[in-house]
Amino acid sequence: MDDPNRWRQMASAPKDGSRILVTIRSSEQGPAEVDLAYWSNGDQFGTEGWRASDSSPGRIVEYAEPELKCWMPMPSANLDRTSMPPPWEGEDTKHLDGSGI
Repeated sequence: MDDPNRWRQMASAPKDGSRILVTIRSSEQGPAEVDLAYWSNGDQFGTEGWRASDSSPGRIVEYAEPELKCWMPMPSANLDRTSMPPPWEGEDTKHLDGSGI
């Protein structure tokens, strides 16, 4: 079975509305970071795409495809882990797709 605690290419991310961890690329706004996100098929509040899990009607945080570097399934409950995993800081390779700006 695949190690659930590894980063994967965005092309393989589930688009069924389930919550996943994503690495947001570093940019002029700040360093790379990890967020909890999900795929939305679109509704009266916004278009189809990746949204931060803390989005709410009228306050939707959407991510453009190039902003997201890779994803990871939600980890299982682990009392030894008290924080999010670090963002992927490695070089972009064919294993982690998405275009950078």
